[in-house]
Amino acid sequence: MYYRTIKTTKYKQQIATQVVEMIKKLRMKMPRIGTRKIYHLLHEELKELGVGRDRLFAIMKANHLQIISKRQYHITTDSHHRFRKHKNLIDGLAIERPEQVWVSDITYIGNRQNPMYLSLVTDAYSKKIMGFNVSNSLSASGAIAALRKAIKNRKYLNNALIHHSDRGLQYCCDEYQQLLDHHSIHCSMTESYDPYQNAVAERVNGILKHEFILGISITDLTLMKRLIQQSIDIYNDERPHWSCWMNTPAFMHNQQKVKIKTYKTKNSTEVIPDAI
Repeated sequence: MYYRTIKTTKYKQQIATQVVEMIKKLRMKMPRIGTRKIYHLLHEELKELGVGRDRLFAIMKANHLQIISKRQYHITTDSHHRFRKHKNLIDGLAIERPEQVWVSDITYIGNRQNPMYLSLVTDAYSKKIMGFNVSNSLSASGAIAALRKAIKNRKYLNNALIHHSDRGLQYCCDEYQQLLDHHSIHCSMTESYDPYQNAVAERVNGILKHEFILGISITDLTLMKRLIQQSIDIYNDERPHWSCWMNTPAFMHNQQKVKIKTYKTKNSTEVIPDAI
């Protein structure tokens, strides 16, 4: 019995070591990917080792591989300006197909010595990032560049499209609005400071920021652009999404049949596409 226990313990340790190496290899691409998504991506390999979800969680906890979320706040929205603010067109709208609604947001990814800002345009249905820009200022040019990329990457040109954002100067300015009008894209904006009103955009920005580049110190703008491009490619093509039934954004964007998961706001019955 004694030797059998020792043998069993060694075997479990060997399995745990293999699992840890698999996780570390996966996190070379997606540094802060969560436990549920790791289990989804490694399911077949874990099954061969006889490791289930609970065992995986225990191994990760024992080896300090769980991710602890860290919140960072930096104001990027200036809604005190002279430009027209548009109505919210997506309140209560059921998101049922790709390129029905795009959501845009800007997040801070630099530091005090080297401020940098990431502008994203994301499809609300598929969660695919359609366009991005990294800039060292909060001028409208970064958001406009991201929108131009998104328009270039459109797949369903004949479908009606709504662009939703906060009321920031970058989205309300004449050049941004003219670009939307030129491509017959309807403009929608948040009408309050409720974070749920632009939840998808903010959460996708947060995924890129906290899962891919958190803790990486880059001062060169060109190098940061390359890192963001690589991160977006992995995000779009390899990272599973909970709201997409663990499919990737790229997969979801190439079909129109799967119904995405949704959640309700804390204080209302408004339904919002889940971005996790």
